[in-house]
Amino acid sequence: MSNTLTAGGSKGRTGDKVFSGLALFAGCLILFVLFCVAAFLLWQALPTFSADPADITGGEGFFSYILPIVIGTLIAAAIALLIATPVGVGVALFISHFAPRRLAQGLGYVVDLLAAIPSVVYGAWGMTVLAPALVPVYEWLAENAGWIPIFEGPASQTGKTMLTAGIVLSVMILPIITSLSREIFLQTPKLHEEAALAMGATRWEMIRMAVFPFARPGVISAVMLGLGRALGETMAVAMVLSGGALMASLIKSGNQTIAAEIALNFPEAFGLRLAELIAAGLVLFLITLAVNMVARWIISRHKEFSGAN
Repeated sequence: MSNTLTAGGSKGRTGDKVFSGLALFAGCLILFVLFCVAAFLLWQALPTFSADPADITGGEGFFSYILPIVIGTLIAAAIALLIATPVGVGVALFISHFAPRRLAQGLGYVVDLLAAIPSVVYGAWGMTVLAPALVPVYEWLAENAGWIPIFEGPASQTGKTMLTAGIVLSVMILPIITSLSREIFLQTPKLHEEAALAMGATRWEMIRMAVFPFARPGVISAVMLGLGRALGETMAVAMVLSGGALMASLIKSGNQTIAAEIALNFPEAFGLRLAELIAAGLVLFLITLAVNMVARWIISRHKEFSGAN
């Protein structure tokens, strides 16, 4: 029997070592691929940084070229988050704590199905359905709220504006925020919820005191994951947005994002123009990396509260 136990322990240790080695290899491989991508982008973008500013698109250097589309990218992502975050968290909360079981299962399936729709379908819907439907709304905003810079007219007659792009992006990231938030809400320790209810708290007070503190890091992660999707989305924005110069108004045709700029110009680019677009991709890569680092920092500040403590 002792020989059997020894053999079994030896096999277990061997399996642990193999699994540990594979896990370490997978982690190192991810870092290596990330390094290779960054090195490729930097190497291919070098001609842009050493070129004469007059040869860069716009004639004023790379910084003047990239700054407006960086701002456009951030504006589109911000609009998407402002719309999708409260809606996504609200839907997740309804599914996890308010809806009947059968209804909750059906809504969960529908939300998960939205995540599987290709971005080109969202773009086609935004271009053919949403944009024309928003034209009267934009005209009303220009007439009644035109004194606000973001609603300054004249409104676009096609509806292909930055606000439309932001709405389409919000629909695209909504399943990500909703699905992850729902799973986090469901992980809230039942003892915490029952204790709050036993002390006389209403359902909303229980959610505010027990569910939200526990789920805060997970919800932040879901929002940041949705932000990453919004920053890098290409086809939907390219189909919905009529690109142009940077402007404050969200209901005029204009503005541009980095991903759409690359997608629309890459097929015909060569030489220095190609290096410009790759440099723009490098900037988007750095923005996404910075967003992930900030998200990690925010989560680390709120990780003290968990079901274990």
